[in-house]
Amino acid sequence: MDSAELRAMQAPIKERYKADPSTAMITLKARGSIDNESLSCKVETGRALAVAGLHPATGGSGLELCSGDMLLEALVACAGVTLKSVATAVEVPLRSGNVFAEGDLDFRGTLGIDKEAPVGFREIRLRFDVGTDAPQDKLDLLLKLTERYCVVYQTIRNGPKVTVSMQRV
Repeated sequence: MDSAELRAMQAPIKERYKADPSTAMITLKARGSIDNESLSCKVETGRALAVAGLHPATGGSGLELCSGDMLLEALVACAGVTLKSVATAVEVPLRSGNVFAEGDLDFRGTLGIDKEAPVGFREIRLRFDVGTDAPQDKLDLLLKLTERYCVVYQTIRNGPKVTVSMQRV
């Protein structure tokens, strides 16, 4: 796909959203079920069932997916798709591209060992390794626009309002 094909594909969608902003509002959902047999949660991914469990650093077997890994995987997936889309749109030819995310956790917080230790990632690092002959100013633009338009990155970076509730069923 080249930039003209991308623009042509997205043009009617953009026009619809401009004409009726309410059509651009979509609620994404995730669903999972707690497993009665083990310390895990089965997550419906839309393609397959993912089973999440405790990280080995908190007593997990390592057989189930760690939700922290899943968060980083979602970041890598979103950033990779965004990078490729932006590269196409601004005509930065990529011979290759790899996306890496890593995050630092202090499991003392999660396990309640140290109340001063944070629960969650202290730092997340996202890196792109790209094979291209594009000039540096184009790479700077590519990075800037990828950061700007990556949904998962912006969500992590800006910390949206989150509400939690519980109900008896």
